[in-house]
Amino acid sequence: MKLAIEGWFTIDDDGTHLLGSRCAGCGTMAFPPLPGPCADPRCPSEAQERVRLPRRGRVWSYTDARYPPPAPYVAAEPYTPVTLAAVELAEAGLVVLGQVQGLGTADLHVGMELELTHGPLADGPLVWMWRAVR
Repeated sequence: MKLAIEGWFTIDDDGTHLLGSRCAGCGTMAFPPLPGPCADPRCPSEAQERVRLPRRGRVWSYTDARYPPPAPYVAAEPYTPVTLAAVELAEAGLVVLGQVQGLGTADLHVGMELELTHGPLADGPLVWMWRAVR
């Protein structure tokens, strides 16, 4: 199983999990995970711990990608538009963008709950995706 981006998410028996970092000094969360200094410029801490982020969140915004991405990205042939959602993980204080699996823009609304899953990109590697809560 090849992941599109190593260290940003993991897939195991418990499902798909985004990996973030939490500042040991102030608790500020970040995605993708940050090494070194805290993401909050007011915090002097340099200690970050890796954490699994919440698997469920609410749609903050959404759109569709009607045109294939430019090189070097690989698009499916023929290109099929994909739905994208920015999902708010309220307890982490983050909004994470990802493809939406099995839903189009007509199926989504702001505030709708989605959960994390994964699926393949056009060239094969797996990436995190959002789907309707089951």
